[in-house]
Amino acid sequence: MSMTLVFLAAAGGAIGAALRHLTNILCGQLFGSSFPWGTFAVNVIGSLAIGLVFAGLAVRWSAPLEARTFLVTGVLGGFTTFSAFSMDFAALVERKAYLSAAGYAGGTVALCFLAVFAGLAVGRAIFQ
Repeated sequence: MSMTLVFLAAAGGAIGAALRHLTNILCGQLFGSSFPWGTFAVNVIGSLAIGLVFAGLAVRWSAPLEARTFLVTGVLGGFTTFSAFSMDFAALVERKAYLSAAGYAGGTVALCFLAVFAGLAVGRAIFQ
């Protein structure tokens, strides 16, 4: 095990977590707290970003493992969060906001899948 890679993942994760926190604050200020817009946003943005980064790293750059570990595992891993998504979904269900819960779960999954494919397509177009 490389301690350098562990450090890079941790450093990137700290940056990603801070960005996620700031995004949650901003979304709360812009859209209110009746719907988990912050988690929704970070997961969709993170899916787009991972597609772009992966395409750039795979197609254009011969990026070293250290760069991939920092960006993908660290920054984007710290930025996106499935556990927060799951908790937000449970909170909506417990509030009996079933329609919002279904829209949140379905919308998150659908848009994240679309975003990652969009990121891959745009990344390949840019970096080829």
